[in-house]
Amino acid sequence: MPTLYTVIRRPLITEKGLGVKETEGTLVFEVAPDASKTEVKQAVETLFKVKVAAVRTANVVGKERRRGKFAGFRPDWKKAYVKLKAGEKLPEYVSNL
Repeated sequence: MPTLYTVIRRPLITEKGLGVKETEGTLVFEVAPDASKTEVKQAVETLFKVKVAAVRTANVVGKERRRGKFAGFRPDWKKAYVKLKAGEKLPEYVSNL
C-alpha cells in the first residue's frame, strides 16, 4: 500500500467543500489519480483517527488555459468526498478563515 501522503495529497478548501463539511459531515480531498476508494478510506481513518462511512470519488478533467497565443491544458486530477460516520468529530485542518 502506498503511504498516506501519496494517497491523500491535500484537503480542498473551497466554499463548496467547507459547506459540505458543515452540513453533511463530509471532507473533500485531492487524492492520487490511481487511488482506490478503500485506500482513501484507510488513509483518512489512520491520518485523522476517525471512522469513515462512505467514499465517493470524481475524476476532474483539466481545463484549457491560454497565455496569449499559446494554449495548454492543466493536468487531470481526482477528488474524493469522504463522509464520516454519525457522531464523529470533524478534524480542523482549516484555520484563519
